[in-house]
Amino acid sequence: MTTQNYGNVEVPPFVQNILNNFKRILLGIFLLLVVWSGFFQVGPEEIGVITRFGKFTRLVQPGLNFKIPFMEIVQKVPVERQQKQEFGFRTVASGVRSEYTKRGTADESLMLTGDLNLADVEWVVQYRVSDPYKYLFMVRNPETTLRDISESTMRQVVGDRTVNEVLTVGRVEIANTVKDLMQALCDEYSLGIRVDQVVLQDVNPPDPVKAAFNAVNQAQQEKETLINQAKSEYNRVIPRARGQAQETIQKAEGYATARVNTAQGEAARFNMLYQEYIKAQDVTRRRIYLETMQRVLPKLGNKIITDQEGNNVLPLLQMQMTGKKTSGN
Repeated sequence: MTTQNYGNVEVPPFVQNILNNFKRILLGIFLLLVVWSGFFQVGPEEIGVITRFGKFTRLVQPGLNFKIPFMEIVQKVPVERQQKQEFGFRTVASGVRSEYTKRGTADESLMLTGDLNLADVEWVVQYRVSDPYKYLFMVRNPETTLRDISESTMRQVVGDRTVNEVLTVGRVEIANTVKDLMQALCDEYSLGIRVDQVVLQDVNPPDPVKAAFNAVNQAQQEKETLINQAKSEYNRVIPRARGQAQETIQKAEGYATARVNTAQGEAARFNMLYQEYIKAQDVTRRRIYLETMQRVLPKLGNKIITDQEGNNVLPLLQMQMTGKKTSGN
């Protein structure tokens, strides 16, 4: 057996073997750590950004990748995941019934409108990372910068509109305008962010004047309701009155036409009768008399026919009364 001298100390062979095995184990562990630290996993919604000694080198796609150990560092950026920033409120707990709070958010949500009124505006910005390189290296704090851009843009757009537009009819237009302006500023500042949507969650007047503002809105709604009711009544009554007036006019015109036609017919009949009368006066006179008596006599009840002297009237009356009694029995 041989021994080795470490300085003035002689090391037995079995101790030397233990030391050599320990060195091999340490070397194996070191190599294993080096290899293990070189492989990394990138998620399906992420992009890996590799830097070597702080300098950007490359982008890696989702999956298993390799980097130089101790020389390269990977930063994973979620490019497919939609992220959001809340303004004027904060989500305390999310779920089926989410909980929100407005504590500490009054400074970012209270805004001045174009007609010098105050409005409490709550909104959400939904965005994605479109360029990981710009997102990490072009701006120091992209999240904070995006918040500042969103708040300044919202104040600009709200300041150009009246409080009624902000609270009611102009909300969709405001959200679309803010989204376009934010995207333009993000591109100008090279944030590497794509703004997907801006949503106005809730817009209210400030709490001290909320009651008065609600009363004004209620009065305006009642005014609109009364106007609509008046228009409905107008649309119901006026066409009917016009129809009745037109019907009356048409009846009058029909009556006038009938009277005129009747008068013209009677005039024509009289003219024809007069022409016949001129041709044969006695015959025409007798015919007119007989025709007139033919029309008149059936309409009379009791008929008494006497001569000019009026004799024998009572017997005739007695016979008619007797005849009525007999027919009555």
